[in-house]
Amino acid sequence: MDKTTKIVRDYYDAAVQEEWDRLARHRAEFAVNCHFMDRYIRLGQRVLDIGGGPGRYSLYLSHRGCDVTLLDLSEENAAFAKQKAGEAALPLRTLSGDARDADQILGGETGTFDHVLLMGPLYHLLEESERVKAIQAALRMLKPDGCLFSAFISSYAGVIYAMKYAPELILDKEAASDYDQFVRDQPFTGDSFTQAYFIRHADILPFMKRFPLQTLHLLGSEGILSPCEPIISAQPPEVFEKWLELAIQVCEREDLLSYSEHFLHIGRKIQEC
Repeated sequence: MDKTTKIVRDYYDAAVQEEWDRLARHRAEFAVNCHFMDRYIRLGQRVLDIGGGPGRYSLYLSHRGCDVTLLDLSEENAAFAKQKAGEAALPLRTLSGDARDADQILGGETGTFDHVLLMGPLYHLLEESERVKAIQAALRMLKPDGCLFSAFISSYAGVIYAMKYAPELILDKEAASDYDQFVRDQPFTGDSFTQAYFIRHADILPFMKRFPLQTLHLLGSEGILSPCEPIISAQPPEVFEKWLELAIQVCEREDLLSYSEHFLHIGRKIQEC
């Protein structure tokens, strides 16, 4: 295991509950992503959730009647997800391993999954060649015409986070280079909450075009809500739901993608000749 992978694994091993709680706090991200999953993933279909952490999406899809396998780098995440599934009396198969090796870990099941989620690993693979390897491994597990759900963190995410939760970070001299990258509209690679890669939204489609995928959607997972998310999430349910409805309506508008901290690309696998 290389040094960066170990850093990421150790981070998630120590932050299982925090990661589980994160999507409960960031309700818009989870709700928008699930809205689009619901459009394509059907009852009884097989889903492989690569890098799904403690299992929020896996459990959601298992509850909807899907046959779900969760593969995560963190053994602690996989164990937590298994525990949560047991508590909810939901079937869930869990494994631990590297996203880049998914096709080897599940070698006997190549091409047997109706859909594959890759909603985490691309955040932490710092080299483009490693991100390519992870997507290729995921695609080998996917049936033709199945959907690959690939998540990315935005190059704007650090600035949005600071504005929302810690405005004083703008004075942090050690973070000056991060803000300079934002001003220059550059992606970020390096030490953040752990080792991470934050992508420019303009780079996603050119990157994904190298794979045998028909792009169905590129969306901002929080829609327009991320900069004001704490305020919106604290509203009564009827207010939150109305804002969420608006966010879903505009989440694919290219001119509004910069409002989001996370992006989701949904592509249908094309049968290669």
